[in-house]
Amino acid sequence: MDSMAQAFVSQRVVTPEGVRAAAVLEDAGTITAICPSSEIPAGYVIRDFGNLVILPGLVDSHVHINEPGRTEWEGFWSATRAASAGGYTTLIDMPLNCLPETTTVAALEAKRAAAKGQCFVDWAAWGGVAGDNALDIEPLAAAGAKGFKCFLIYPGCEGFQMVTPSQLEAALPHVARTGLPLLVHAELDDPIQAATAELCEADWRSYETYLRSRPDEAELTAICMLLALSREYRFHLHIVHLASALALDTLREARAEGLPVTIETCPHYLHFAAEDIPDGSTLHKCAPPIRSRDNRERLWEAIRDGLIDLVATDHSPCPPAMKRLDEGRFDTAWGGIASLSVAISVMWTGMHARGFGLHDLARFMAEKPARLAQLGGRKGQLAAGYDADFTVFDPESRIRITADSLHTRHRISPYLGETLHGKVVATYLRGGMVFEEDRFSTEPLGIEV
Repeated sequence: MDSMAQAFVSQRVVTPEGVRAAAVLEDAGTITAICPSSEIPAGYVIRDFGNLVILPGLVDSHVHINEPGRTEWEGFWSATRAASAGGYTTLIDMPLNCLPETTTVAALEAKRAAAKGQCFVDWAAWGGVAGDNALDIEPLAAAGAKGFKCFLIYPGCEGFQMVTPSQLEAALPHVARTGLPLLVHAELDDPIQAATAELCEADWRSYETYLRSRPDEAELTAICMLLALSREYRFHLHIVHLASALALDTLREARAEGLPVTIETCPHYLHFAAEDIPDGSTLHKCAPPIRSRDNRERLWEAIRDGLIDLVATDHSPCPPAMKRLDEGRFDTAWGGIASLSVAISVMWTGMHARGFGLHDLARFMAEKPARLAQLGGRKGQLAAGYDADFTVFDPESRIRITADSLHTRHRISPYLGETLHGKVVATYLRGGMVFEEDRFSTEPLGIEV
């Protein structure tokens, strides 16, 4: 036994079998057992958190870290610090908004070099399916990419190309051979172009104008096309940031048919509602857009019945100037919401109000994202053999979101000023403290996994 083997004790430990009083035993960075506190072996350093909750470290499978190349937008140092403050212990980085985009093995190696020595939590990378890079897909998988991301529509940055239907069909046999998931931004351009053409005289400071410019049809037609391709090529299709509840019945039928499809949504689609977004509030702009209150509640119902598999942040930060806060025009502002440090409180606020439990929080924000990223068996649960990644959480606390609580490079957020339920007290990575009561570890402990 290592001289610093530890026992993390709580009256509420969230295990795969349920929430119970227990001790989580850690040695050399790995969980060795979950046992009653009366059975802690001699020699263990005991860290007793009383009635605070010990959750598995959260896993965010949809993060834009933006490094290398656009570190002024975020970067490994600031993103992983913010993540640790939000209870996350593993981030999976998207292949765009960085330079070079992660569409080749060389670009993946550049990302690894940029991350070295900067990470407060663990990380991994998605590769990209972009333009005509079909022949790069299998080498990226062999080099350690956890899966692949593609866009069916212009992604907002010139360097990462959307795929045409023919380019996607050329890539899919390669994706299928890897056995890894294809994560798709499921909106098609034609419905958006048609809707936008009718808005040429509209007020682009109005959120209603922006909402009309990204109709539900764009998501629904894209998802129908993707399901047909999944049926033909039998690849693992993952729909990222589902916003439109109109697609739920189609996805439910596909799941019943046995198609290999998984689905995520994001905290902002489960928290905000279009009716409440003020005109000019470009901090709320994201794509697909935040839809109606009724739509939000239907997404919650899909979480409750297990159709939606997981919740990821789609943390997409940018410098404040790109949000055009002085103009408040939704057509020119950057679309993206940064939420790494607050997502757990956003989700627990909604879950608690709707009768969900702590085990649901762990399942949707740790276990299922870890499985998507091929990290099941190592991340996302408190069980023997897993990395000793923990979030110490106070579900009864109420916190007010301020700029100081964001910890990201740019302290802008649509959540500022909100009072939410649930506070991260501490975050441990492989048994080492990386965040505790607004203090960070002095040494970045994160690695690529």
